[in-house]
Amino acid sequence: MEKIKYTLVLPLFFILALLIWGCEKSNEYKFVDLSEKLVPESQNISAALPKQLRVAVAAMVSPKETLVYYEELLNYIGEKVGYEIVLIQRKTYSEINELFPKRLIDLAFVCSGPYANEQEKYKFEGLATPIVRGKPYYQSYLIVQKNSPYNSLEDLRGKIFAFTDPDSNTGTLVPRFWLYQKNEAPDSFFNRVTYTYSHDNSILAVAKGLVDGATVDGHKWEFYNAKNPYFTSKTRVIKKSENFGSPPLVASSFLQSQLKDSIQKIILTMHKSENGKKILNNLVIDRFELPHEKWYKNVQIMFTKVHQK
Repeated sequence: MEKIKYTLVLPLFFILALLIWGCEKSNEYKFVDLSEKLVPESQNISAALPKQLRVAVAAMVSPKETLVYYEELLNYIGEKVGYEIVLIQRKTYSEINELFPKRLIDLAFVCSGPYANEQEKYKFEGLATPIVRGKPYYQSYLIVQKNSPYNSLEDLRGKIFAFTDPDSNTGTLVPRFWLYQKNEAPDSFFNRVTYTYSHDNSILAVAKGLVDGATVDGHKWEFYNAKNPYFTSKTRVIKKSENFGSPPLVASSFLQSQLKDSIQKIILTMHKSENGKKILNNLVIDRFELPHEKWYKNVQIMFTKVHQK
């Protein structure tokens, strides 16, 4: 072994001596990157990278109390298909929806409004709709502070009102449609309108008297009322909308068909496994079913009427 070491050192010493001598002879310095390594042509670098599914969850869809459960659901899917889950969060629905045509995300929980009206624009398609309390529907709840004198939408004329997100069905489109039916507009009907950008923020704002009223996702209000009713107990529901198809899980139109089918099969059957059932119970979801267009038809009708010129 000692002989091998010396036979390596002597040539190196000789080369260094030549380099030093060359430097003394010339003022021109040449940089040699000794850290550069050659990669064999046969090596597939991409094969070493983990397969990833980029999944977006809006802050509106997943308040802090439920984010951990959504992560469990997504990791369940990732483990079944053999993909690493990369969770992407954004504040608004539009910020998430706009990632689809840019091919920056693969899956997302989206609002029923954009799903019903703008699938082609955002290049996504429905995979599964949650069934909650035995139904594929949810409602918009008009809430006020528990001890307030308000008992109807008309009572909130000239008051301060909270919308959630500009693209929210239950938090914005529904109350705008109610006003449309009265030949009214938010700017003229209310004294002031504010956006909270999450249903839990709207519940909090009403409970603390920061606004006089708000419309929120009925699923979210019921979730809080069952799990942590501190703030919902300080509010009162004075009006409920008709039923709408619940916000679905969607996939990018650019996602491989085989992978898309695998994910859909996993989420539609997860209630049959012990671990899957536990995750769904934490989210107060019975199971997932294939989305049906008829569940979202009334959302399309509202959108068309509110946005007609």
